[in-house]
Amino acid sequence: MGALLEVSGLEAYYGRAHILQGVGFAMARGEVLALMGRNGAGKSTTMKALMGLVPPARGSVSFEGRRIDGREPFEIARLGIGYVPEERRVFSELSVMENLAVGQRPLREGVPHWTPDRLFALFPNLGRMRDRPAGAMSGGEQQMLTIARTLMGNPSLVLLDEPSEGLAPVIVEEMARTILALKGERLSILLSEQNLHFAGQVADRVAIIEKGVIRFTGAMDTLKADETVRAQYLSV
Repeated sequence: MGALLEVSGLEAYYGRAHILQGVGFAMARGEVLALMGRNGAGKSTTMKALMGLVPPARGSVSFEGRRIDGREPFEIARLGIGYVPEERRVFSELSVMENLAVGQRPLREGVPHWTPDRLFALFPNLGRMRDRPAGAMSGGEQQMLTIARTLMGNPSLVLLDEPSEGLAPVIVEEMARTILALKGERLSILLSEQNLHFAGQVADRVAIIEKGVIRFTGAMDTLKADETVRAQYLSV
């Protein structure tokens, strides 16, 4: 079986700014891959390019063996890619249950099937506030709700953009447990992250991006053992 996601020679621009410069990596089914790098390295742009939110200028993106570059974001989502942006985009006036209903999509063969009850087992806090408006929740709770709503689409791959950003340490640890639980369900996750401790808890492999170029790919354990690479590309 081939890779779940294959990215090759991906280039993208914001206006005249050349942000992604030949990005390439692959993901296996059931894997957690951390896309790491400093602020402004191109992590979020990579995510948006995969989802069609930033149209790639060149290169290819294949998902489950089919080309998806050039498709509209809604088409890419329907094929089974869920996207959790860095900005927690909840429907603030809708309740938790109503937010989950918005994300509901048909069953998809070979991937976990999510229901509100299964999600409340994963996110107990959400289960205790089913009727609460999303706008009355904390930042961490909104982040959990955004992930839960994405899972209601029964995706086979989830793109998580900076999930630990701005969260209290206790919530970050809860987020790590959640990702490990999803990994146990054989869900594939591409994680954009700056926090090495957090990424190191959950990721199998890592790809480091700097100035729009992939500089390192390898096992997370290899990165942890390589102080030179960490200092060169990840230290602030």
